[in-house]
Amino acid sequence: MNKSVWSVLIGIMFFVGMAVLGITGCKKQESGEEKTKAIELSYSIFFPPSHIQCKTAEAWAKEIEKRTSGRVKITVYPAGTLTKAPQCYEGVVNGISDIGMSCLAYTRGRFPLLEGLDLPLGYSSGTTATRIATEMVQKYQPKEMSDTHVLYIHAHGPGILASKKPIRTLEDLKGLKVRATGLSAKIVKNLGATPVAMSQPETYEALQKGVVEATFCPIETLKGWKQGEVINYVTDTSVVGYTTAMFVVMNNDVWNRLPADIQKIFNTVSQEWVAKQGAAWDKADDEGRKFIKELKREVITLSEAEQKRWKEQVKPVLDEYVGNANKKGLKGTSFLTDIQALLEK
Repeated sequence: MNKSVWSVLIGIMFFVGMAVLGITGCKKQESGEEKTKAIELSYSIFFPPSHIQCKTAEAWAKEIEKRTSGRVKITVYPAGTLTKAPQCYEGVVNGISDIGMSCLAYTRGRFPLLEGLDLPLGYSSGTTATRIATEMVQKYQPKEMSDTHVLYIHAHGPGILASKKPIRTLEDLKGLKVRATGLSAKIVKNLGATPVAMSQPETYEALQKGVVEATFCPIETLKGWKQGEVINYVTDTSVVGYTTAMFVVMNNDVWNRLPADIQKIFNTVSQEWVAKQGAAWDKADDEGRKFIKELKREVITLSEAEQKRWKEQVKPVLDEYVGNANKKGLKGTSFLTDIQALLEK
């Protein structure tokens, strides 16, 4: 074979080799791009952007992004812009949002066992309520939440009564229209008042217009939702201090598609945020007290005799919960006993 033919063959082989390398390189580059493409998730929250609970949730989302080195990006939709508070859980189940945070009590009857978390048991702080709520859900693994992946649960500090007129005795509550949700509605009824169900975003206007004359809420709400502007008195009802447990859950299909190492990061960060979310509630309660003081609202302390009366009045709420849960084949008795034991620690 002469030199000219060899030159042609060598040239052809060179160009073929370069083409193969180019294709392989492109594939590797495309594969690399696919690997580095972030998993984008949506997070529906009913709290407004200015609320400390929304900010704490946003910090959680940023921590997930940080620890996954940007492999996960979470877009937070605050103030119910993606799903309203009562529809948030079903929104996660149905894939309207990938992650959601709202109150279990906003869908009454949907979580029969976990209603026990909100009972008027005298919770002392948001940290205590949050720790107990998460621990109970982890222990009991309730079937009522099996259609989502539970990241963590948090709960506010003891509910107080904020009103337009002074409430010093049970008699002052008679016939009073009080905003309440879930089990707190039963508390209101047993105390002799009239419960009116509505979510927090609706409450300011309802108080302002006289649709309701009082609200059962954690004291942080009076600043966080500005409701202190439309009430005149705060009655310390911590003796029957209830809480409102809130879920942070992810769509099951979305969760199952996550790589194992990312799932581990979600679980680790969420466990850390139990303490952070509880501390945020306590900080917000402190700010709520300062806000009420600045507005010069009167804070009423119930007498010891009155506290006993209030505690006795709400006992049927506990009994009813246990009876209803047990009838449904749920462990209502042990669930309540466990909460009470944790509160005593």
